[in-house]
Amino acid sequence: MTVIVTDTGFAPDGFNGEFVALDEAQDSATALDLPSDTDPASLSGRLEGVETIRVDFPSFADGRGFTIARQLRLMGFAGRLRARGHVIADQYAMARRAGFDEVEISDELAQRQPEDQWQFRADWKSHDYQARLRG
Repeated sequence: MTVIVTDTGFAPDGFNGEFVALDEAQDSATALDLPSDTDPASLSGRLEGVETIRVDFPSFADGRGFTIARQLRLMGFAGRLRARGHVIADQYAMARRAGFDEVEISDELAQRQPEDQWQFRADWKSHDYQARLRG
């Protein structure tokens, strides 16, 4: 099982569709699974009709997913963007700033890093360096 992390804390997975691997996706796919080595430019012209994209984080030390999220948002993707895998609570604010709407973690990670650790970082809009400079 997995746990979905949002700005309000832990939640069950509200997504009822089926994710399709990028290399197996047809034009009618509405939910894509992207590996961490995906070049977002390869999705140019393929985002119409896609409602949800899930980006894999194989390790907390692999930050390529943050770049993928940012580039997808700059390309105009407005659907649900989910980080999946080994994202840790300390990275939650960065994930949100990069463009992710939510994070999918394992039950095991949720036990090691309980909900209060994630909620501590949920006020990601007011604790960035730009807000501190403006303050």
